[in-house]
Amino acid sequence: MSRSFLSIFALLFSLTSIHSQNVTQYVNPLMGTATLWTPEDLGYIRTEEKRPWGAETFPGSALPNAMVQLTPVTMYRSGSGYQYEDNFIYGFAHTSKGHWNLLHLPILPVTKEGKPRPESYRSLFRHTEEEAHPGYYRVLLDRYHINAELTSTLHCGYHRYTYPEGTERQVLIDIARSNNSPRHWELKQAASNAFEGFQDGEGRIYFYAELSEDINSVTEDRGAQTAPQRGNNEGTNRWGRMLPVGMITLKEPRANRPVELKIGFSFVSIENAKENLKAELAGKSFDQVRSEADRIWNDLLGHIQVEGGTEADRSMLYSTLYRVFLFPHLRTDVNGEYPSDRGGVAKGDFRYYTNPSFWDTYRNKLILLGMIMPDVATDIIRSCIERGEVRGGYMPSFFHGDHASTFVAGSWLRGIRGFDLRRAYALMLKNATVPGRGGRPYLDEYLERGWIAEKDTVNVRTENEYKGSVTKTQEYAYDDYATALVAHELKDKKNEKMLLRHSQNYKNLFDPSTGFWRGKVIRNGKAQWIEDFRPNYPYYQYMYREADAWNSLFFAPHDPEGLIALYPSKQAVEQKLDSLFTVPCGHYEAWNLTGYLGTYCHGNQPGHSIPYAYYFIGRQEKAQHILNTLMHNYYGMGADHLAYAGMDDAGEMSAWYVLNAIGIYTYSPADPKYIVSVPLFDKVHFTLGSGKRFTIVREGKGEKIKSITIGGKPLEGWFVRHDDLAAGKELRITVED
Repeated sequence: MSRSFLSIFALLFSLTSIHSQNVTQYVNPLMGTATLWTPEDLGYIRTEEKRPWGAETFPGSALPNAMVQLTPVTMYRSGSGYQYEDNFIYGFAHTSKGHWNLLHLPILPVTKEGKPRPESYRSLFRHTEEEAHPGYYRVLLDRYHINAELTSTLHCGYHRYTYPEGTERQVLIDIARSNNSPRHWELKQAASNAFEGFQDGEGRIYFYAELSEDINSVTEDRGAQTAPQRGNNEGTNRWGRMLPVGMITLKEPRANRPVELKIGFSFVSIENAKENLKAELAGKSFDQVRSEADRIWNDLLGHIQVEGGTEADRSMLYSTLYRVFLFPHLRTDVNGEYPSDRGGVAKGDFRYYTNPSFWDTYRNKLILLGMIMPDVATDIIRSCIERGEVRGGYMPSFFHGDHASTFVAGSWLRGIRGFDLRRAYALMLKNATVPGRGGRPYLDEYLERGWIAEKDTVNVRTENEYKGSVTKTQEYAYDDYATALVAHELKDKKNEKMLLRHSQNYKNLFDPSTGFWRGKVIRNGKAQWIEDFRPNYPYYQYMYREADAWNSLFFAPHDPEGLIALYPSKQAVEQKLDSLFTVPCGHYEAWNLTGYLGTYCHGNQPGHSIPYAYYFIGRQEKAQHILNTLMHNYYGMGADHLAYAGMDDAGEMSAWYVLNAIGIYTYSPADPKYIVSVPLFDKVHFTLGSGKRFTIVREGKGEKIKSITIGGKPLEGWFVRHDDLAAGKELRITVED
């Protein structure tokens, strides 16, 4: 096993002594798997057949930032593959994130008596016969009367199936199915009790598996070549074509005992998958691996220990904290090899990870991850640097905007120094200053005039996607600020000055006549405000990215005072905020904008920093009232109390809850400081990844902060510095009604 993996296992197993509580008991991996259905929860009346977005979390087994996520699939082409409202399981896939991709190599234990066929193999299941814990999942498959249990390691899945006595035992390999519609695959027997192969789909994943029983045959069954009825995606791809399945039939059992399946994965080769399997599962029992997974999670989540609060608060705290550490995903094998972006195979002295979901998680999750797992944050940044240098010299981005700059700056300034800052800065600076493929979209416009023009069109529908001009202008300004912080660290004064000037570009699309940020078009060579302006009409990407004008308010985390000064008075700001949280939304149907408080949408990221604007007009208690309302009413929603207000987006919604629940939020994540709020708990004991510990104490009841001290001294303003917390100083928050 390589040095890097020895170090990660040492980290994961060495922390027991600093934690006292068993916190995995509070984690519910089913949290976030349900969907919102009612108009009261959604904010609109459903007319479309398609299911609204849920949090899109998965309930299966995974270790922190692992390669493998072993989880049930109830619906293909859904976010995580699992929807709590569903009644059927198609298989147990080995990768999941929550973004309509992955779900590599689904496997389902079946019996010949259950008559599985390529066009019909799914099994009914009941939630009364289902349980989920960190590192463990179990369900009874009613069709086959099989009890299926799952656990996992970094690179491997471990299945345990209890078949009915006297049945002919089979294992169905859904080799042609995933969320990425694979076009190439291979499945073959490798030994008397082993099989191997690969499956394409967002990279080629290789596998090597060993069964506890010998194999009688490995076949590929294509079934009847007729498409099933409309609406039933069983056995078909997205185009309705029948897909084959692999069927492994086991020999007669030597004894009536569960069948165990150990399977290793790699994105490099079958040999590496086999090596990963040997390194992590050789000689280990299912119960031993499950116990190790629980210990790893308990030690990691135990970095935050709380006193006081309700049982519901504790359960939500640890259930959301658990979600923070599931993505990005590991891509390095135990021998140090990983698939190179240059093509072929690379080998490094660090762990190679997938890109973060920057647009979603730069706001909070990536910083929280780095606070507790700085070694992982370091390697994620090193992975981004290497990937950026290969792909055109730009720092990688995700989905919309930029934002790696925030992660790099915020990590470095919090003391995470295990990466080459100059290499990172070269990529960040190119993102900010050089238009080109792989860089910021429409950067040429932004550099020329300090804002991005929207497409000049009319009759724009919610789902139409154009430039997202307002959101990009606001966010590029903040990214410029984050890059300026790094320029300052490296004493690049010329570019620091330029970037700080650009960081004020967020003001350029503020319309003082309406008090909103509003799109402009270029018509006849002149800039004009967009005339068809409905502040509460949501767009997927016209003017605003997955938002409306209300939910695009007050975004300048680096300059809240300058932002407030755009309005005629603090009273005008207060009136705007009060309206946002009280005036009903427009009730427009948009399947990724759900969970409204007034017109504020907590179900998507763009507005998540808005409540704190109250702080800067002297009305902190109003902000806290909103925060408490959101924490108590917009997590654990729906009939089963398992829904979020919206999509978790790789942990962003979860991190928002965690940080607000403990009383420190990453209002400006690039800056090494946190805005202080009222925690849900009497005491919070936080152990940083460095081993340094600090305590947050809440004194009194209520929403209005009376005083704040850090290390016994009054705190100036609302922000506490990371260095003060890392020095072990107590943060004491005194509140009153």
